[in-house]
Amino acid sequence: MAQTSLPAGPAPAVLPPALRGWLGPVAGLAASVVALLGFRYGGEGEPGSLDARIGAAVGGVRPPWRSVALILDSLGEPVLATALVVAVTTGCLLLRRPRAAVFTVAAIGLTVGAATLLKHLVGRTIHGENLSYPSGHTAFATALALVPALLAVGTRSRYGPRLALAPAAALAAGAAMGWAQVALGAHYPTDALAGWCTALAVVPATAWLVDRAADASRRERR
Repeated sequence: MAQTSLPAGPAPAVLPPALRGWLGPVAGLAASVVALLGFRYGGEGEPGSLDARIGAAVGGVRPPWRSVALILDSLGEPVLATALVVAVTTGCLLLRRPRAAVFTVAAIGLTVGAATLLKHLVGRTIHGENLSYPSGHTAFATALALVPALLAVGTRSRYGPRLALAPAAALAAGAAMGWAQVALGAHYPTDALAGWCTALAVVPATAWLVDRAADASRRERR
């Protein structure tokens, strides 16, 4: 006797419901920090007083820590960064989560795009004419860690300790890459902070938009 397969249920949301209540305000606060710092340092080419103090304490690292900073920095270079995004996206597709794959590409792409656009809008420079605000490497690393963390949180109906994955991943990745950028002299500390906040603002907003678009498309097909 032929067996009929059960209809597939709706794809899991990429923004876990348990996180929506506080990720929205976090994204708004992060966007405000980016805007305020951008207004404060727009068009400048020198470190602020806070930048100078932190830079003096963190900058000029020696081996083996300089090697660690260089390895972290390489993760944000175009070839390796693209490979990492492809790896995460491929994992989503292998797990039959196309919505998650779209979210991965959109969230990381929009984060990097926003950081690049802000560099030209704010016009802050370091080492001459190198645009520095915000740190694109820090934005990318934070988004790359936050995206799979959100997806891991939302894989089951009961979250438990996994709710801490998203904030822990974002904090760890942002702190590590931000330290590397300041230690190598590639960015001011406030650039790194703004890069971290850029990802915190863009990734949750992208997740919300992807979920809305996917749910609307599913309703239209009914």
